[in-house]
Amino acid sequence: MTALGSARNFPSPGAEGKTLNELQMQANDTDIAGRLFTCIAAWNRPIIRRLVLGTLIACFLCTPHAHAADELVPPFGFRWNDSMARVEAVLHGAKAKIASREKKENREVWTVEGLIHPGLKRTVFTFKERALVAVELQYEYPDWSIERYNQRMGEIRKYFDEKYGTGKLVSRGNDHNTDVIQTLVGYQWMVGTTMLELFYFSAQHDPFPPFRVISVDYKAL
Repeated sequence: MTALGSARNFPSPGAEGKTLNELQMQANDTDIAGRLFTCIAAWNRPIIRRLVLGTLIACFLCTPHAHAADELVPPFGFRWNDSMARVEAVLHGAKAKIASREKKENREVWTVEGLIHPGLKRTVFTFKERALVAVELQYEYPDWSIERYNQRMGEIRKYFDEKYGTGKLVSRGNDHNTDVIQTLVGYQWMVGTTMLELFYFSAQHDPFPPFRVISVDYKAL
């Protein structure tokens, strides 16, 4: 595999004018086709089978593919439990750079730069027993105001709420006890045996420019 799929698990900043259906990932064609033929095979009458088959195939070809989200999948076309070797090979093919590799207890964490998606600064891959268990996308927009960051957070949260149900607020607070003013807001969605988290973090220490980041974290539980 020499190219990565898009990180289309949520809309890009330039996609505000599109509908939710246009933004959702397409379902796997083979999986849907298999389910259709399984249902059709249950019919005993040949004429009805042919009618149902024709109708379903026509609908299948003419309408957008969609299915209920049973489980989150990692962005960029990866899969849970992908080996470190496979992930590294795909990243190499995409000309992305593994900026750092850290070992934390029984996990290994890679910080990767160079994956292409609007505003994406870095991507953090986490492996347990050399298998992929988490992918975190970190977005930074240096020219944006705090109002634009808040708007973007609202857009992403609304998209995830509509797709996975209302998210749980897991963090909202400000820390003014030091010279650095910090803000953290986070939401969480449970989807089957996977978890999705959305965070906004900012840190400001005058006279330096504020640091702001939006992170989207996909985890296999």
